[in-house]
Amino acid sequence: MHKAYFALALFGLLALAQSEGDTGLAEAGSYTPGPLGQITQPLPTPAGEGSVYRVGAYPLYTPELADGSGKELVQGYCQVCHSTTYITMQPPLPAATWQAEVTKMINTYGAQIPEDAAKAITAYLQAHYTPETRK
Repeated sequence: MHKAYFALALFGLLALAQSEGDTGLAEAGSYTPGPLGQITQPLPTPAGEGSVYRVGAYPLYTPELADGSGKELVQGYCQVCHSTTYITMQPPLPAATWQAEVTKMINTYGAQIPEDAAKAITAYLQAHYTPETRK
């Protein structure tokens, strides 16, 4: 039995030794050397005439909020998450929209504003930043 396995192994080695020169390729490929792991980028297109835009200086300050009752609450609670510039930079909003915005900040974004402060903030925004009251 061992002689049969030995003979089979010997036959396999002889077959492998004879076929070593024959790789099975019908035609060899031609490959050019190149950098691996790099993507060639085209040169940037030069800027054409009129492609340069200029803007004035960006403001580095937060515009002052209108004076009134509740201003300090707006500054204290609202500036925890965002600048009060968001209040002054947009067009005036209707009173109902300010109510909805304050409610959204509390219910959706989790602003920790007590109910009495939320009412005072809403009243302040409605008194100074609606189409009827914006100065």
